[in-house]
Amino acid sequence: MASLTVYGKLRGAVTPPASKSITHRYLICAALADKKTVIRDFCDSMDTRATINCLKSLGAGIEIEGSDITVTPIGRNRLPAGCTLDCQESGSTLRFMLPLVSALGCGATFTAGGRLPERPLSPLYEQLLEHGMKLGGNGIMPLTAAGALTPGDFTIDAGISSQFTSGLLMALPLLDAGSRIVLSGKRESAPYIDMTVSVLKQFGVSVYESRDTFTVPGNQTFRSPVSVTVEKDWSAAANWLVAGCIGGSIECLGLEWPGSLQGDRRIVELLRSMGARIETGSGVRVLPSRLHGIDADCSDIPDLVPALAVAAATAQGESRLTGIGRLRLKESDRIESVCSMLRSFGIQCSATDDSIHICGGYPHCATACPQGDHRIAMASAVLATAADGESTIKNVDCTAKSYPDFFRDFRNLGGRTIERK
Repeated sequence: MASLTVYGKLRGAVTPPASKSITHRYLICAALADKKTVIRDFCDSMDTRATINCLKSLGAGIEIEGSDITVTPIGRNRLPAGCTLDCQESGSTLRFMLPLVSALGCGATFTAGGRLPERPLSPLYEQLLEHGMKLGGNGIMPLTAAGALTPGDFTIDAGISSQFTSGLLMALPLLDAGSRIVLSGKRESAPYIDMTVSVLKQFGVSVYESRDTFTVPGNQTFRSPVSVTVEKDWSAAANWLVAGCIGGSIECLGLEWPGSLQGDRRIVELLRSMGARIETGSGVRVLPSRLHGIDADCSDIPDLVPALAVAAATAQGESRLTGIGRLRLKESDRIESVCSMLRSFGIQCSATDDSIHICGGYPHCATACPQGDHRIAMASAVLATAADGESTIKNVDCTAKSYPDFFRDFRNLGGRTIERK
């Protein structure tokens, strides 16, 4: 994998990629619909390709032309028996496809790479077992799924992963009777569940929410809206918005504000609370700003933590990012990876099981290892633009997981990169 030496101040305009989270959901709903759907401006990344390939293995027809993708639905009467679904390193793919295969009743063997086999499947795994599924491997890859999911009440700990709830929400409408999803514990990453419900509504599927319970009627038909357009990704844009604070003026084009489906739109509110000068209109423009520290509960916005950590590293005073315990179960132990990144640039920080404490300062040039984590690699590149010299980031290919063109856009904004062997 390539390493890059990076430096230079960033300024200008950039169009972030389409939302990876919304693309996953559109692809699955389109594959379950009553007729073809065109998904415009989809996110083409390693994670979404994993979902595309799994849906193709289940019989969906998928044609890609430029930034558009046409999905022909899975033939419910022509389901393959016992296919292999390679989820690669995509947690969304695995946690969405496992309930879907269970509801379709076709059976499959799931494989995965990277750290994904180590990431939790409980309590989804146990709930599927209680509702008619036979799952081999005790949750260890490769995992075989056989049987047919039965309707009923599914109890999910909402503090582990919102993806379990989203996967069930997309699968349960296919069953022949209604079901309920009962959430226990503190609900985290709630905006991602709201996003799923919104996408289902676009495909004519009804879900009813009351406090901590989702009621999902059975025998529903996914009705194609014919064409949908994926909004731009706020998680990716957060890197450029932070770069605008610490470098030159940067405008992110095409972001939906303030009505985005994505919880990570909160980056605007959080940077403003740190003193950032931000203008919103046809795009979101950030001007060079003197930032100060912040205390932020990130339980609903865990994907923003690396970018927020960069902002905190260059701010005056101290910052605390809390509610982030689940980050230890991402592509890397993301709490440790963030701290390692900051320390490599000379920024003082400490961590607990659920938080990071950052002392703002002046980053020095560094060699950073993102530990195979796409969000750490991108955050490291942004922090390098505030450093006092050239920095090297190892194994930058991991950015392809969500943002394959990140370093192209970095260079278009004036950043300099030199490839190292």
